[in-house]
Amino acid sequence: MELDWKVWFTGILFVMVYGVIISEKIHRTIIALFGATSLLVLGVIAQHEAIEYIDFNTLGLLTGMMIIVGITRKSGVFEYMAIKAANLAGGEPLKILVALSIVTAVASALLDNVTTVLLIVPVTLSICAVLEINPLPIFITEIMASNIGGTATLIGDPPNIMIGSATGLGFMDFVYNLLPVVIVIFVVTILILKYIYKNDLNASEENKAKIRAMKPAEAIKNPVILKKSLTVLTIVIIGFVLHQALGLESATVALTGAALLLLITLEDPEEILHTVEWTTLFFFIGLFVLVGGLEKVGIIGEMARQAVNLTQGNQTATAILILWFAAIASAFIDNIPFVATFIPLIQEIGEISSMSIGPLWWALSLGACLGGNGTIIGASANVIVSGISAREGHPITFIGYMKIAFPLMIVSIIISNIYLVLFFL
Repeated sequence: MELDWKVWFTGILFVMVYGVIISEKIHRTIIALFGATSLLVLGVIAQHEAIEYIDFNTLGLLTGMMIIVGITRKSGVFEYMAIKAANLAGGEPLKILVALSIVTAVASALLDNVTTVLLIVPVTLSICAVLEINPLPIFITEIMASNIGGTATLIGDPPNIMIGSATGLGFMDFVYNLLPVVIVIFVVTILILKYIYKNDLNASEENKAKIRAMKPAEAIKNPVILKKSLTVLTIVIIGFVLHQALGLESATVALTGAALLLLITLEDPEEILHTVEWTTLFFFIGLFVLVGGLEKVGIIGEMARQAVNLTQGNQTATAILILWFAAIASAFIDNIPFVATFIPLIQEIGEISSMSIGPLWWALSLGACLGGNGTIIGASANVIVSGISAREGHPITFIGYMKIAFPLMIVSIIISNIYLVLFFL
């Protein structure tokens, strides 16, 4: 262990930064960067060490996918998918709820859930306006579908990107190990939501006919960009599937796809780079350094030892503890800093015990990603949807959302618990 003052300072600083992130009094990127630079200035961690703690694979993967989506969204393909789904549902509100949730879940698995809801929610509003129905049931369903869908793949949700990068687990590892349980959870969640909202979504035959008359093809704004974007997106997804066999990091695949799409569309790079969420990327940088500080002064190691003592080195008990702790914590606090803290903790558990930590990664992923559904502040996608909804005159209250979503989140974690015990533990 380092000198006592460094241990105390780093621990207290981390708790204070976490507290400010939860309170949302100061933007999370500002406080994360301030905490990281404080460790540098006071000599707790040297600059070259700080840079080593920053996971550039996570940053590269996020940046590459943000650029690809920034160009692809100009084609209008996401609006097309939403209108097509409403068409296929025949204008029936409950069927539209199911259809849009499927589009949201699939898009969240292949892109990322924040981008998906940003693109799907405005179209949902338009469809609900035509039907003259309250959009809140569909918004709540889309929030839950985005977090469930994002759980299925390496690129769907930031916690998975971070876990994959830290462990070397590839795209197909996530698909193979998590997709089966995600499909079950998605079906169960949608059936329950459909039952809950069956009396809240009624539209006139005249309005349903208007939906059936909508032409999805009119949503395509740029067919040239559409063809080029879908071609590159297909290449990138194939790249993710094969990246381990090719000896490439997932960030290399995403950034190559982004560079290729910029090259063949000749879009203005300055305009496209404005669509990259730089505040999110710098938030990650600050977090990686803060967690690096905890690792450097020995706090992570001590936490790992306590966790092993608590579960007496039992793999099943440790995995279940991580699953439930991650789920409940992620419902109330941002799952990104939570996962950033837990990754080195699990690695340390692997080093100080004879336990196989493979199942612990799936427990962390399922808990952190699905736990985000518990409250309206549990994940970035939730916050974005509630913001757009409030701006359009349909506020989603904290308690109103939690009454529906928290029990459903618990159901999803019970299913995950059974799945982990049956197949991994």
